[in-house]
Amino acid sequence: MIMINDQASSLRRKMEQINNSKKHAKTISVVSGKGGVGKSNFTLNFALKLSEQKKSVLIIDLDIGMGNIDILLGLQAKYSIVQMYENSLSIQDIIEEGPNSISYIAAGSGLSKIFTMNEAMLNYFLDEFSTITSDFDYIFFDMGAGASDDSLSFILATDECIVVTTPEPTAMMDAYAMIKHIHQKNPNLPFYLLINRASSIEEGKRVIQKLQKVSEHFLAKSITALGVLPYDKKVAKAVIAQVPFTLYDPQALASRTIAQLVNQYLTNTINIDKKAPSSFISKLKRLSQFN
Repeated sequence: MIMINDQASSLRRKMEQINNSKKHAKTISVVSGKGGVGKSNFTLNFALKLSEQKKSVLIIDLDIGMGNIDILLGLQAKYSIVQMYENSLSIQDIIEEGPNSISYIAAGSGLSKIFTMNEAMLNYFLDEFSTITSDFDYIFFDMGAGASDDSLSFILATDECIVVTTPEPTAMMDAYAMIKHIHQKNPNLPFYLLINRASSIEEGKRVIQKLQKVSEHFLAKSITALGVLPYDKKVAKAVIAQVPFTLYDPQALASRTIAQLVNQYLTNTINIDKKAPSSFISKLKRLSQFN
């Protein structure tokens, strides 16, 4: 009984320390209804442009076994998030440094076994995550396509969710299905919508308006337009070169557009309580399948 009370007191002290910290990272999940819409590429380049605005940014690649943030960077991570659990590493051990002073945690790729998180692993992650929440302004969770039980808990616990889709009808349908699924679990989670690879800004805006209209009509949910990234051949060339497109050609259409989107985001971002980001840990613990 004494040991249990000691553990409870220790947990309370830890949560108080986290909540009283002067700085908390805003947590943002980046999702898509289907794969192949450029979600990870958007996340990486958006983070790079945030870093240029003197923001400290961490990307956590949670597409376990299929991660590609390090591949897009042309870098080889020493450790992945899976190895943090397997080798009992600290989260500081697995944080890698990328260009523009961004930080990232690799998901690992080509893993032969299926990765599932158990309760002990979740608690380990929360303990480790609590040690870095005041080190960054923004922490992005680059999620795998769709939503598993594990990934849904992470999405629901974040402060904001960016949904990435393309004008392709199937991608739009899958994006709406994803929004609906998340909204039903957490009606208060703010959504941003990013249309990637649009043939024009006008086409992208039409897609945004369609999804906003459907969401408002059927879900009574307002979605904030993050913006439109037009199709740009330079993006594909940058992927092949394993260099983020904002660094591959800063004057490319996609690079200039994403810089504008970051400026707009920083100017118009949804204001939340300064202490709200710290609740990610308590929300994730509450939302996990183990409770």
